[in-house]
This record gives sequence, C-alpha cells and structure tokens, in this order.
Amino acid sequence: MFDKILIANRGEIACRVIKTARKMGIQTVAIFSDADRQALHVQMADEAVHVGPAPANQSYIVIDKVMEAIRASGAQAVHPGYGFLSENSKFAEALSAEGVAFVGPPVGAIEKMGDKITSKKIAQEAGVSTVPGYMGLIEDADEAVKISGEIGYPVMLKASAGGGGKGMRIAWNDEEAREGFQSSKNEAASSFGDDRIFIEKFVTQPRHIEIQVLCDAHGNGVYLGERECSIQRRNQKVVEEAPSPFLDEETRRAMGEQAVSLAKAVGYASAGTVEFIVDGERNFYFLEMNTRLQVEHPVTELITGVDLVEQMIRVAAGKELSITQDDVKLTGWAIENRLYAEDPYRNFLPSIGRLTRYRPPAETAAYTPGVAPGEAGPVVIRNDTGVYEGGEISMYYDPMIAKLCTWAPTREAAIEAMRIALDSFEVEGIGHNLPFLAAVMDHPKFISGDITTAFIAEEYPDGFSGVELPEGDLRRIAASCAAMHRIAEIRRTQVSGRMDNHERRVGNHWVVDLQGQTFKTHVAADPEGATVTFEEDGAAIRVTSDWTPGDLLAQVETDGAPLVLKVDKITQGFRVRSRGAEMKVHVRRPRQAELAALMPEKLPPDTSKMLLCPMPGLVVKIDVEVGQEVQEGQPLCTIEAMKMENILRAEKQSVVSKINAAAGDSLAVDDVIIEFE
Repeated sequence: MFDKILIANRGEIACRVIKTARKMGIQTVAIFSDADRQALHVQMADEAVHVGPAPANQSYIVIDKVMEAIRASGAQAVHPGYGFLSENSKFAEALSAEGVAFVGPPVGAIEKMGDKITSKKIAQEAGVSTVPGYMGLIEDADEAVKISGEIGYPVMLKASAGGGGKGMRIAWNDEEAREGFQSSKNEAASSFGDDRIFIEKFVTQPRHIEIQVLCDAHGNGVYLGERECSIQRRNQKVVEEAPSPFLDEETRRAMGEQAVSLAKAVGYASAGTVEFIVDGERNFYFLEMNTRLQVEHPVTELITGVDLVEQMIRVAAGKELSITQDDVKLTGWAIENRLYAEDPYRNFLPSIGRLTRYRPPAETAAYTPGVAPGEAGPVVIRNDTGVYEGGEISMYYDPMIAKLCTWAPTREAAIEAMRIALDSFEVEGIGHNLPFLAAVMDHPKFISGDITTAFIAEEYPDGFSGVELPEGDLRRIAASCAAMHRIAEIRRTQVSGRMDNHERRVGNHWVVDLQGQTFKTHVAADPEGATVTFEEDGAAIRVTSDWTPGDLLAQVETDGAPLVLKVDKITQGFRVRSRGAEMKVHVRRPRQAELAALMPEKLPPDTSKMLLCPMPGLVVKIDVEVGQEVQEGQPLCTIEAMKMENILRAEKQSVVSKINAAAGDSLAVDDVIIEFE
C-alpha cells in the first residue's frame, strides 16, 4: 500500500480524499493556488505545495506544475478528485512515466470513455442504445446550425471533454445553436483546455439515472446500484438520491450489467459512472461514462457502506476487489443536496465573498465512509465541505460550498431528515441556495418521485422568488415567534440602571404579522414552555425550546413536532428562514399593530430603465451601441463568473441611451451596465 498520496484537486473533494487516506494510515499532500493558501484542504493535509496563480488554467490544470509538486513531495500516488485533471489522459501518462500511480482508470480507458465522442462510438459498436446525434468534430457555428437542423431541435451542444455542466447548452432554434456553440467552446477551452464540441438530440422529459461501477485490474467488476440525478439546473445536478424512486429491480439489474460490461470492454479499473437517460417507459439510453469519482458519490456510499475512495486507492495499488456482486446490498435511502454560492432570487447567479458565518448541522458522530448503513443510527447526517467560517468563496472556482447528505431507512424519513438539516444550516456573507433546496424537499412532485430533468424549468419557469407557506406552517412559526419575542422582551426588562418608578411590564397579548397574514395571539408561559392561543378561533399550540435572545438558530418543538428557525433580530420581531421561506415576522402589542397598519409602505427604487450586473463578474463583450433599438430577448452583453458565461438579454423593447462598461471591466453586483431611454 502507498505511504503518501498527493491530491491533485481542491475544495471539498480534496478534503474528502484526505479523510479516507487518513483512515487508511496514508500521508497526504495538498496542492494550492494563490487563492487557496488558507483553504481547508491545505490545513487538513500533512503537507502542501504551491502550484501557481489563482486561475485554474495557471495552476491546478497545469500538468508540469502538478508534476513538480509530486517530485517535491515524494508522493507515490495521485488522486485527481473530479474535474481539473481527473479525466486527462496526458496527466495519467505523465504519472506513469514518473512511476507514480494514478488513482483512477488506465490511460486507454480514459481515452476511450473519457472522450464523449469516442465513448458513444464504442457504445454503439457494443450494441448499447444511444441517443441520436453527430459524433464528429464541428468546425464552426454555421456547421453547428446545419447539423442541429438535421438532427432536429431541440439539441444539446456538449463539450467533448466536459463535465459538471460546463460547456453545455440546449438549443431550440438556429439562433440558439449559433450562440450556444460559441459559448460552449469558450467555456470548454477555459475549463478543460479542450474546445471540441459535439451535438446530440435532446430527449425531452427524461430522467437522468447513473450506475456506479467499481472494477479492478484483475478482471473483476461490480455495480453499486444507481443514483437519481434528474433535478438539474443549467445541466448541473442539484439534488441526487440513491436508489432511484423510479426504477424496478429488473431495470436496475439490466442497467447495472450493461454498465459493467461496457467498463470491462475498455479494461476499466477504478470507480467509474455510466450515465443513462431513462424515459417514462423505463427504456434507457447510454449517455456517457465518467472515468472518475462523481460529485454525488456519497449517496452510493451511504446505501452500500462501501468507501469508494478507499476502493479506488486499493485498486490503484494492484489489489483485487474485496466484494463481489452478491455482496452488494442496497439499504435504506440517501439524499444529497448541493449547497452552492449562488443567489436563487437572482436567477441562481454566482455569489462570491467571505463566509461571515458557516455552521453546518452536526454530522452523525459514528459515521465515516465505509460504515454499513444503519450502524451509525436511525438517521445519518453527512456534510462534505471544503470551506470554513471566515474563509472566502472565490470567483475563480466552482461555486459549490458543501454537499449535505442524509440517510434513513425510508425515502420519507430521509427527506424529513434533510428538511431539518437544511433549516439548521447557517450560512451568511454570501448568496446561497439553501431556500431553494428546502423548497424542493417540500415540493409535491419531488415527494412523489415524479421528476424529470425538466423539473426546475417546469416548476420554476420564472425563477425562484421564495416560498409561500401554508397556513398551518405559518401558525407554527407565528406561535414560536410570539413565544420567543416575549422571552426577549422579558430580557429587556431586566436591564440594570433603570429609572425609579419606570418598571416595564411584559404583556401576554401579541399580534403577529408574516407573509401577509395577521394572527392575534395570547401567550401563557410556564417554566416548561408556552401555550400560544390564537384569539380568532381559540386554537392553541404548545411551544417548547431552549432558545435564548441572541441565538441565531432556534430549535423549537410545536405540539411535539420539530421546527428549526434561522432567526435575526429586527425591530419588533425577527427575520426568519424556515422550509425555504424567508420572511419578516413582526410581533407587536395590539396598539402597536394598529399604528403600524397606518404606516405607508416604502417602495423600491425604479430600475426598469437600467441593466444591472446580477453578480460579480468580468464583462466578456457588449453586444449593443448607444442609440440602438433593442428587442425583447435580444442579447445585450455577456458576463463571465465562476467559469460560466452568462448572456444578459433585454426584458423589453427599448433604445440604448448610455453604456457604462466595456469588455474586460470587472463589475460588482448591481453595477449599472446599460441605461435605456
């Protein structure tokens, strides 16, 4: 076995590999760029080597610099994680030439299956059903438009070396094919150093289901069940679960056996994933094979008890698999939510900055990767992360903050555990998608398992604008806030140094306003909690909690049911986040409520004649000129952020009166780019 492994990656996946290596007694070496000097993976590793400037194409994906770090550290093996150099055959060849083990598949398998064009041809030759498409290289946008028309819209333009949603666009017409081709090429070149693009038919209403395979160099191979990855935004997975709520045992076996056969056909040896599109009749079509560890691998580990990183290291060391297909048992249900630094209220645009508060829910103490399901308790909480409170989310890398996972014996229990875990997750300082993730966990379609890759586009066609909670939930929150506000008021009466004869009394009657509803309440407190009665109908809710003023997280029970509230103090109440809803909850005395109702509402400033920068980023190009008339939907400019190009379009017909930015400018959120007449 190896004594020292270098992790050629950063962030949460580097931290994840370090945990398993530590468990195996293997020393670890981290690499870092200028932007990552204080990163968590650098702190966790036994040693760390600097590899260059912040941009990945000047540091993490420069093979020569990584090789220098390997030589300097004396590492015997390299784990590439995902992204960066993980599917780069030239990197694997360079390691082989140095006599360093690559914790991944052989070079031949990477070349055959890592390249999406080649892998499709191999799948077709092997008799695997594939999605119709054009497998050749495409020279320019005109050819892309021609091919797209021949295949038939909609089509998917994909980077041959792509992954993680980078370099992918859906086109529904010639204009979108032309624009998408250029943006895909740019993103592919920036992220992977390879701008080759291919086109395939976009199958509407599909499910994205993938099979985890594990093979060794001795001809053994197993599949570890499937992962449902249908909830995606911009072709990037957001929520994953294992197993899929859609597959039956017969389809699971057929997909698994086909995946293993495909892996063996290319001499695969390591962990890998075969991705399929599955239609409503459970017909499945080969999509691609990822010759690396997947982002969403934790859900497979949770339902099988197999530590995939450990198995990858063992295979790289020449060991045989320690399990057979008969040993693989799927137990319980696991769900993963990807926490991203992006603002769901601004169409999920990237957010960067310092994490002024970062408090994930407590992980299950007994759980480590490789523990059999159920051994760590009735519910498992796992959080794979690469950040810490006080650290920065950089503009140079993927915006993922963490992967929050739950496991439970049933899907319903795993979902409920995830709801509580999401509400308990404290993140401040940046925009994040916690409210959206919580909304998905409560969505009827997700709960039923009736989902496709079009879920987000169909259910949130105008973007995410928050959650309107049902009255039952609002009553629970209103009762909790009334009880909490009373506690805070009592604390304020105990301030020392008061004037004589100015004793402040705390009443029991409170009017609670939230999400447009008003509840008149009576709070009867006792040493164990409080009973909150709603005066309109006499209904009562029993509230218990150990919350004290100043706590930013309230763990409450209402009539014995758990409720988690993220709270910030505001005048006469709280700002609250719960179950995907973010709201101001005003708690006032009856007379205060009467007067508040008479106050005029402050309106936001009018920005209808301005194009504002929706996120920190770099101006790639301006598509219009002063005096030009623009039509609704017309491209105005392109902003690059988090390795993604974002085309900003006109919301209505207008005339450009002023342009305040030029290509190459760095902009902050809400900077005015263009003004209109």
